[in-house]
Amino acid sequence: MRPAFFLSQDMEKPVYLSDGIIIPSSPDFLADVDRYLEERLSRAGIDESTIADIAISVSELVNNAIIHGNRFNKNKRVEIRFAIKKSEVKISVEDQGDGFDFTELPNPVADENLLREVGRGLFIVKSFVDEVAVKSAASGGTRVQILKKLKA
Repeated sequence: MRPAFFLSQDMEKPVYLSDGIIIPSSPDFLADVDRYLEERLSRAGIDESTIADIAISVSELVNNAIIHGNRFNKNKRVEIRFAIKKSEVKISVEDQGDGFDFTELPNPVADENLLREVGRGLFIVKSFVDEVAVKSAASGGTRVQILKKLKA
């Protein structure tokens, strides 16, 4: 069940939750997401290198949600949720866009795609985390879930 503010059309600033953050669909709020996530991960005692891997991945996913999912529509939201455990960090990024077929993404390292300016986001994310899953979201958009295993 979505909180009422997630469906609200007048959201103008981030909404901070105990397990995440919801932002209007604008790159202006990427720094808010980054700051909040890094603060939470740091408080959990996660090392700086792992925090950087997660932060890069989440920034890429949120950027994709804003640009490709919600198409900069400020009446749409991006919801970032996280679960921090001793052995792993799970994060989901959900947009309210039209969704897409993950299996149809072109290979970003294929010769014909090497000079393209877009199309490397999920490829980059996969290099920083242990698992990536792309699913249809309850909002009708897309939910990308990542998992980063933590060193014992």
